[in-house]
Amino acid sequence: MIPGKAYKPEDILQMAWRRKWFIVAPLILAAFGAEVYARRLPDRYRSETVILVVPQRVPESYVRSTITTRIGDRLPSITQQVLSRTRIERIIQDFELYPDLRSLGIMEDVVEQMRRDIDIQTARGDSFKIAYVSDQPRRAMQVTERLASLFIDESLKDREVLAEGTNQFLETQLEDARRRLIENEKKLEMYRREHGGELPTQVDSNLQAMNGAQLQLQALEDSVNRDRDRRLILERRAADLSAQEAEAIQPTETPVELGTVEQPGAQGGTHAQQLDAARKLLQDLELRLKPTHPDIKRVKRVIADLEKKAEADAAVVELAVDKGGKSRATAMSKRDDLVRQARQAREEIDNIDRQTAEKETQKAKLKTVIAEYQRRVEAAPTRQSDLVELTRDYTMLQSLYSGLLAKNEEAKISANLERRQIGEQFRVLDPPRLPARPFSPNRTRIVQLGAFFGVGFGLALAALLEYRDTTLKTDEDVITALALPVLALIPIMRSGAEQQRLRRRTLLISTVSATAVLGGIVLFVVWKLKAGL
Repeated sequence: MIPGKAYKPEDILQMAWRRKWFIVAPLILAAFGAEVYARRLPDRYRSETVILVVPQRVPESYVRSTITTRIGDRLPSITQQVLSRTRIERIIQDFELYPDLRSLGIMEDVVEQMRRDIDIQTARGDSFKIAYVSDQPRRAMQVTERLASLFIDESLKDREVLAEGTNQFLETQLEDARRRLIENEKKLEMYRREHGGELPTQVDSNLQAMNGAQLQLQALEDSVNRDRDRRLILERRAADLSAQEAEAIQPTETPVELGTVEQPGAQGGTHAQQLDAARKLLQDLELRLKPTHPDIKRVKRVIADLEKKAEADAAVVELAVDKGGKSRATAMSKRDDLVRQARQAREEIDNIDRQTAEKETQKAKLKTVIAEYQRRVEAAPTRQSDLVELTRDYTMLQSLYSGLLAKNEEAKISANLERRQIGEQFRVLDPPRLPARPFSPNRTRIVQLGAFFGVGFGLALAALLEYRDTTLKTDEDVITALALPVLALIPIMRSGAEQQRLRRRTLLISTVSATAVLGGIVLFVVWKLKAGL
């Protein structure tokens, strides 16, 4: 290159024209070499199949599958299982693949080579492609069929294993939840047994029982009060009878006037007065108690006795008025009657005392019962907080157990679905076919790449030669490089021998280039014709 000269596009075109053979020759040689190399490469045939993922036949609204992973997530694991060394070696031995490589190398290299020849791609939707490249078209188809069947079988096994694994896991979790639930139920049952009667659910029954005991206590207190009133009446009567008995012991010879006769029981009231008091007490009891109550029956018996005694007193008064006195036998009879009545009164008093003591004992027991019910009612809030904690854990465990039980049943149904092969399946959508033409090598592309590299090498060589060429070829080059005016131009003068040698060299180069180009075209046409056949 000439220093300081600005090259224009036409200068570059002139350079290319001057160095045209340095550009064309590498192009032709590289294209021819690439064509020869491509011809020597063996043909490789590719057979592929498309496998569709068919969803389960039973609607998911009835049976929900436990395997929710997409085909894109499960395909790598299935691929690793199918392309394991054991299965690859079996396929190589069954179809006698790679005989040259097996004779020269080790099995690991052969397995790796087959893995490189297998291509697995996920297609659109729930489908994927399996392809295999071999030097024989029928073998490529057969190996592709074997790979497709392995994928289908492995998918069924993989889904069944996943379903069984999910089922076993849920069985384990369900058993653990059942054990924890039983333990919590035992704790809850033991707590209820230890604190029976103090539970919050028993507060109403405790209150009702306490109210009933209080009513019984009140009834006993009323009965005791009535017994005490009755005892006072009987004590007064016994005193009256004692006084009458003392009077009856003294003999009375002189007839007694009616106005001077002292009526029996005058000190404590006559029997008629006691009868009136007993009748009033009966009326008062009938207002508060039922007719069948023991107190009412007892008062009625007392009234009956007082009525008899009042009649006896009236008879005594009548005898005193009629006779004006009594005989000794009559006095003794009266005294015996009074003694008998006094003894009956004392016996009734003793009976009332025994009944009062029994009622006092019952009152003490009822007070103890009321205190116990009161303690239970007061302990209910504490038991409520403890039961809330126990019940919360029990409710949580029960809910967990119910959920696991439902999921376990679904997992069993899903596992049964996979065993019967009516779940999600792989189905061959496009079976492998016998390749009609080789998949590789792509000889046209190899030739194109060779020509591209030849052109690049020629351009680089021409540019290098032009860079190292410092000769002055035009008057402008002289002016630019030497800064001197050009006076005249002298053309190149060649002799006849020189011109003849130049013509022969040009003819030779043209002939060689044309022959190479024509040979490349002929080879390309022949290759295309063979590929078409």
